[in-house]
Amino acid sequence: MIRLVEINGHPVHVVETGRADGTPLLLSSGLGGAWFDWEPVVNLLRDRHRIICFDRPGLGASPAGHRAAPSLRGETDLLARLAEWAGAPVMVLAHSVAAFHAEALARLRPDLVAGLVLVDPSCEGSLRHTVRMSAVIAPVARLFGTLTEVTGAATVIGPWAYHRVLRTVSRSGPVAPERVIRAVYGRGDVIGTVLAENAAYREMAVDLARLRGRRSLAALPLVVLTALGDLSSADEARSWTACHAELAAMSPHGRQDLVADSFHMVQLDRPDAVADAVAHVTAHGARGVS
Repeated sequence: MIRLVEINGHPVHVVETGRADGTPLLLSSGLGGAWFDWEPVVNLLRDRHRIICFDRPGLGASPAGHRAAPSLRGETDLLARLAEWAGAPVMVLAHSVAAFHAEALARLRPDLVAGLVLVDPSCEGSLRHTVRMSAVIAPVARLFGTLTEVTGAATVIGPWAYHRVLRTVSRSGPVAPERVIRAVYGRGDVIGTVLAENAAYREMAVDLARLRGRRSLAALPLVVLTALGDLSSADEARSWTACHAELAAMSPHGRQDLVADSFHMVQLDRPDAVADAVAHVTAHGARGVS
């Protein structure tokens, strides 16, 4: 089922499938991602779970609306409202920067979270300070997106950038038809939103580091998937692995799975690894881990 759901005054594109009585899974994409990135994972899980993919406002098929600059607080609140709408507690699957939002939700609203699967999550260690410019950059980014829309440049720039970036983060390539890719990434508001989210990245990382100092993580089942296939050196692989190991250790029921043959888009390259992580979290939840 595909629909727009109003969350905090914003229409959010939601794609729901699977078993109505299954464990709700809430799937959140990384920077610039769209609902269809999860299709290989959904195909493996739909027979056992209720699956809800969504696009943050301005991304995928969600209208941009009139959003403030992206922030950890805003994205976490959006995720919380979606979890409540879905029928919390939910298992959250979060890729890349969306792991910031998922972890913050688990710290602030543990009642909404049954477990976490963090798919090659963004990891910044002990980052504590940054110059806060996203509130200034976001309107400029969105204006640029509007200009690309008005001039027609978005229909060229967006799909070209999508394919170029995807070649660096996935072995598998796109799963969506080209017409869908053009419909999504040919929108000026998507281009503007991607730029605005990128500008807010360090601020969200800093805010999460501070939140960790104030709010502990509940002892919930957690799997961190670490992709190693696109790392350029042994030192980079050791550093990325160690950072993810720290994330997994946040919960006494945390586990790290190394995915040596996958690039950053694990949900495209190794959907089976994501499905195995979901099975692990589900099994631990069924045994009463809390």
